[in-house]
Amino acid sequence: MKIAVLGAGSWGSALGQVLNENGSEVLLWHLESDFVDEINCTHEHPFLPGINLSPELSFTDSLEEIEKYGDMMVSALPSQVVRNVLNKFSSGWAKPVISVSKGIENKTGMRMSEVISSTLDLSLDNIIILSGPSHAEEVARKYPTAIVAACTDVIRARNIQKLFSTEYFRVYSSIDVIGVEFGGAVKNIIALAAGICHGLNFGDNTTAALVTRGLEEITRLGTALGAKRSTFSGLSGIGDLVVTAFSPHSRNRQVGIRIGKDEQLNDILSSMEMVAEGVETTRSLHILSQKHNIEMPICEQIYKVLFQGIPPRQAILDLMGRELVDEHPI
Repeated sequence: MKIAVLGAGSWGSALGQVLNENGSEVLLWHLESDFVDEINCTHEHPFLPGINLSPELSFTDSLEEIEKYGDMMVSALPSQVVRNVLNKFSSGWAKPVISVSKGIENKTGMRMSEVISSTLDLSLDNIIILSGPSHAEEVARKYPTAIVAACTDVIRARNIQKLFSTEYFRVYSSIDVIGVEFGGAVKNIIALAAGICHGLNFGDNTTAALVTRGLEEITRLGTALGAKRSTFSGLSGIGDLVVTAFSPHSRNRQVGIRIGKDEQLNDILSSMEMVAEGVETTRSLHILSQKHNIEMPICEQIYKVLFQGIPPRQAILDLMGRELVDEHPI
């Protein structure tokens, strides 16, 4: 197959490599022409050091070329720019889109499948979500990885499963698009919180409790909005949460660590070359949880730390001082 990849960051490029190894021809898009020229020449990615990309991978800065290329497209853009970029496409899009962006759109509260569907006027049956515990750095090094392909059309999910699966990259199928998307998006907020705990020099007890209760918040949100509870005990739920909360590769964890060490958010973000999706997703989720009256105390405290100036240590103490409740409703 011929497959376009919209977004040639580390994740888009790692997936492009997987697809190429499976026999697909791949064209990747990046905004900057200098980046495109260099990577086409060197076959090295600045965010994947030590990895030699296949010379069969091609990169372009032309959206028009991407729009016309191939049988389907992978959307690997940061979640907050997906709509802006897709709005530049001409009308009449009909090819399947595989979304690998993990976030919730600001202002609208839409998941990425909803953004893609509304922007391209594309049926949800033609949109597949690929998500799970999968750092680009490790996929590029062919470390064994397992993720989930979710689509409202299970046959299409299974086709994508076959398209991506290799001896080191195993894909499961699902029809729970809502659960897979919320798991991938909200875990970034919990990873921020886990990083803050590390930055504050709290121990394993603190982080384990926070991640466990964080999973409960993700599940509470997802099930209230139509997801299946079982999804959150799988790869796109607890699996993605664990890898993002504890891995040194996690940008969201690293941002949290620096916040815990009393650095200012604007200074942290301006020093980063890659996007930590959890920051803007925190803003989106604050609106979404209030709109649907869903209690998410950890996510709410992270919102207060990021955007209302609450000291990180005080936020943790406020969580510990909440009214005592049963762990699960009796």
